[in-house]
Amino acid sequence: MDYKKYITVVEDWPKPGIKFKDITTLMDNGPAYKSAVNEIVEFAKDKNVDLIVGPEARGFIVGCPVSYALDIGFAPVRKEGKLPREVIKVSYGLEYGENVLTIHKDAIKPGQRVLITDDLLATGGTIEATIKLVEQLGGVVVGCAFFVELGYLDGREKLDGYEVLTLTTYE
Repeated sequence: MDYKKYITVVEDWPKPGIKFKDITTLMDNGPAYKSAVNEIVEFAKDKNVDLIVGPEARGFIVGCPVSYALDIGFAPVRKEGKLPREVIKVSYGLEYGENVLTIHKDAIKPGQRVLITDDLLATGGTIEATIKLVEQLGGVVVGCAFFVELGYLDGREKLDGYEVLTLTTYE
């Protein structure tokens, strides 16, 4: 399926010069959303995935229906202060500053095979930090899956050594 037909490019949002890729128009088209989720489910099937992990908030939009279809669990990765129990955390750099991501300390059992999902692969910083959290808990990252990749930002370079699926790429 040509997913670009269902993604709206919003000029100058959130700031001038940015061409924001809005997946809400993909999500509000049932057949397109279902197709995108099903492609990720198929990608996951031969990897014997035990758990889906996704960073907030759009990683939930991708990961939860995938985990449901595979009949496996989903573990959220959230910004600091958002999870109610004991967490581990990792800091990572942003263009202007730093951010912290967390996951519950008991979310992943050592050896569990994890697929990380998100809506968009841009610079790769969020997913690189998510991988670190999974691996700190002893999880094995068997792949990363995205609806969209911004190829011109070279985020895939940070995921070297991991299998990556993207459903559509903007160069």
